[in-house]
Amino acid sequence: MASAPSKLYADDVSLLMVLLDTNPFFWSSSSLPFSVFLSHVLTFLNSILLLNQLNQVVVIATGYNSCSYIYDSSTSTNQGSDNGRMPARCVNLLQKLEEFVIEDEQLIKEGLREGIASSLLSGSLSMALCYIQRVFRSGPLHPQPRILCLQGSSDGPEQYVAIMNAIFSAQRSVVPIDSCYMGSSNSAFLQQASYITGGVYLKPQQPNGLFQYLSVFLP
Repeated sequence: MASAPSKLYADDVSLLMVLLDTNPFFWSSSSLPFSVFLSHVLTFLNSILLLNQLNQVVVIATGYNSCSYIYDSSTSTNQGSDNGRMPARCVNLLQKLEEFVIEDEQLIKEGLREGIASSLLSGSLSMALCYIQRVFRSGPLHPQPRILCLQGSSDGPEQYVAIMNAIFSAQRSVVPIDSCYMGSSNSAFLQQASYITGGVYLKPQQPNGLFQYLSVFLP
């Protein structure tokens, strides 16, 4: 793993790894519909990419039983509009998200983790850190990486060790973990993640104004 002093960041260019909680157990009981939540997130992602054409966004869906890359702006070839209605990046992301949700729900039907309704946060954190390490190894100059956890599900105690290992790995790599937690109570895991890595922990008091809260995380 590259040491922190050897990292040379491109000025004003950001790499944002977004971990998107899709857990149906949370969203089925949330006062904020998932569709509304997603519209705020898409507006936020578009804002980041419009601020600087070199900014990069990667979205990882965090499900109940699995997690998966569903969008990478660096590999998206068409960023124009779809018949003037919606940016193509949104269309691509939504298609991948729908596929992921269907697959994750199928896994839920095949076997519930008894007494557990948390999302696989440890897995998505590990995927984000692996992606960032590949970026670090790609050359001496690269965008400044951050991880943003958009989470609503409660903490899963069975993931404690794996999540803490990911947090300390992010700390060693000087990668801040920001958190926007949508659950009814606070997330001890994400509070620790943001504190230890120098990120920002936020719990919106008015979820319907989510985009205004997310603007705190704009680069």
